[in-house]
Amino acid sequence: MRDPNAPDRVRSFAFFVIAALYFFFAQIVAGRAANGLVSGEWYLLVERGMLLFLLVVGYGAMGRAFQGQRRPIEAMGLVFRPGWRREFGRGAALGWGMLIVSIFPMVLAGGLIVTIWTNPRQWLLLFLDLFVLAIASLAEEVAFRGYPFQRLIESIGPFLATLLLSAIFGAVHLSNPSASAASITITVFAGWLLSIAYLRTRALWFSWGWHFAWNVSMGVIFGLPISGLTRFSPVVQSNTVGPVWLTGGNYGPEGSIIAAIVLLAGLVVVSVLTRRDAPEPAQPAVPLAGGAVETVSSFSPGEQAESLPLRRPTQQWEENSHPLTSGAGPENPPPAPETKISASHSQESPASPPADGLSPASGTEDAHPLV
Repeated sequence: MRDPNAPDRVRSFAFFVIAALYFFFAQIVAGRAANGLVSGEWYLLVERGMLLFLLVVGYGAMGRAFQGQRRPIEAMGLVFRPGWRREFGRGAALGWGMLIVSIFPMVLAGGLIVTIWTNPRQWLLLFLDLFVLAIASLAEEVAFRGYPFQRLIESIGPFLATLLLSAIFGAVHLSNPSASAASITITVFAGWLLSIAYLRTRALWFSWGWHFAWNVSMGVIFGLPISGLTRFSPVVQSNTVGPVWLTGGNYGPEGSIIAAIVLLAGLVVVSVLTRRDAPEPAQPAVPLAGGAVETVSSFSPGEQAESLPLRRPTQQWEENSHPLTSGAGPENPPPAPETKISASHSQESPASPPADGLSPASGTEDAHPLV
């Protein structure tokens, strides 16, 4: 039997391919533009900032032109909804904690030799690196868990989309220094975790917080390589001693078996921590006195922003008429935060369909986009 949604799936996959090609195009443009503007320590900050700008604007334009999204930036997961700071904080706490667990066996085995630099210039570089890592991690989340990921979900579903885009996320790290098959596999595991965080919250705040804190803890705090890159350790610099399976070698902790185990266990932890942020399922309609309440299914962040304002009934409320609210009356009508209320006495109107919204540069080490 022919799938009636096949044309839409093919169209969504075409939009994914366009978005993926645009990602590599944006990297080239950002790298060349930054080369013409700055050099030295400031290069990566300007290059990463320009890449993030190009991605947000470009994917936002695609969402408006191709999917008709009224708020495309929110629809790609950058929605400033209540609790977004808490989502970022929980992700950051988990990223920091998981990195601690990943390097703890290395510390116990005495395989970490630490050097601390106190030159004032090193502290300036530290703050600069913090900005770079924040921008770079957000740019990666927009590219790998934002608009392209959403179009791939529409095409092949969330499970296959997570597997495919995480494999691409790992593959693009092949050009990093000291990359190996083991380190790329572990990077794929990280892609799974970050994808699940988006699918659970339908926003990028948790995944951005985790990605940022994981990189900062690894590079800035403990002075270890971040995916083979060593430039993000201006104050604390560490050398590892021991087998590669324990330390990750020159690639950093992301090349160790310990990190693989921690990341796989983190999949469960992410599911638990994001339980409150997961979109609520649709609920059945609840009858009211003299009228009807029609519930609508939960929207993604962009869809919530684009949904119509709620309407209240014009008839008087009878006391205790709402089965889910106590003490309801004419002076205190029950709230309906996620319901659309119809004053019709005949029958319930059908649920409204959800709006659309579902859902490296230079050849040098400093210019690599994946950190």
